[in-house]
Amino acid sequence: MMKTKLILGLSLIGMLFSCSTDDTADIIINDNTTATPTASGTILLSGTYTQDLILDANETYKINGSLIMATGTTLEIPAGMTIEALASGADVYIAISQGAKIIANGTASNPIVFTSDASSPEAGDWGGLILLGKAPINSVTGSSTSTSEIASLPFGGTNANDDSGILRYVRVEYSGGSADGQSENNGISFYGVGNGTVAEYIQVYEGKDDGVEFFGGTVNVSYLSVVNAQDDSIDWTEGYTGTITNAYVKHGESHDKGIEADGYNTDFSNAGGYFSKPTVNNLTIVGLGASTGNEAIRLRAGTQGIFNNVHITGFEEGFDLDGDLGNNPTGTGVVNGNLKVTNVTFTNVTTKIKNDTQVTFENSDFIIGDGSGIGTEYATWGANWTVN
Repeated sequence: MMKTKLILGLSLIGMLFSCSTDDTADIIINDNTTATPTASGTILLSGTYTQDLILDANETYKINGSLIMATGTTLEIPAGMTIEALASGADVYIAISQGAKIIANGTASNPIVFTSDASSPEAGDWGGLILLGKAPINSVTGSSTSTSEIASLPFGGTNANDDSGILRYVRVEYSGGSADGQSENNGISFYGVGNGTVAEYIQVYEGKDDGVEFFGGTVNVSYLSVVNAQDDSIDWTEGYTGTITNAYVKHGESHDKGIEADGYNTDFSNAGGYFSKPTVNNLTIVGLGASTGNEAIRLRAGTQGIFNNVHITGFEEGFDLDGDLGNNPTGTGVVNGNLKVTNVTFTNVTTKIKNDTQVTFENSDFIIGDGSGIGTEYATWGANWTVN
């Protein structure tokens, strides 16, 4: 009963702020005030929530600033709900703090959609979705934390099994608003998120920056779709060690890498002394052709990783490996078997492997089963709930 009362309290907030189009001031919820819902109109959501926020399927909501769920709270969103975000750029986002949770449990027939409120939406209209957890990151040691680019919230820790909630059948559209040249939102950002979190059937569509980025952590993601990201579609750094299973990437007219992978954040240091090493199973990356000059997958800064069943089509370069003999031992990972690909097919790719690591290795040291990859069955699992 206490949680359901908050829905009514938020209706009052919608009335208080209905005359504003871009107010981003914090709203601190300290009690479960009861009020009569507005007969019509949209409930505006922004500010830092210190109690659970349970959205009502019979109401319409809009994010009009930074919506931050504080430690110990839960944001719950019903299946089938579309939540618009004010198209005013980087300051409009949803952040799930360390110790908070999001329960966004959609279905294939009733996905949950976060999108722009613009009549003609464009990439970068709003920020995106940010989850912050207590799983290990290699930019700090022990129980120390780092700070997110957007919102300056802490992330990282020692709990690999940390739980930030559920993202299931969730689509994020027209996100990636840029705060400045160094701080940019992604579609979905996983900051030190643990593998107790459920993340499956998620799509980022028409994002201005990266589609999905992993800043360390151990979260496992299944059935991931990124379409028309203008920067990297999938990005990892800071010691990410989770598993990505069934991923589909499709480039639009503006794009960068299909995957950009860093072993650690070179803007800081590898204080933890280990490198990113995710496992990627069943991956398809579709580019715009070999003449575009792009790389499907860039591996650098000592990243490790195990790729199984990959199909890459339409790139000048398939895998571009960058590193050195010092702090960025990407090539050493190949020699040691910590960075390898099993079963891959290249279609319309000029150069399969480019080695800029200062370590000599044969293509066969890196790839086993050239021509045997089929990628992911996107037409099956992506049906009905994705935008293509």
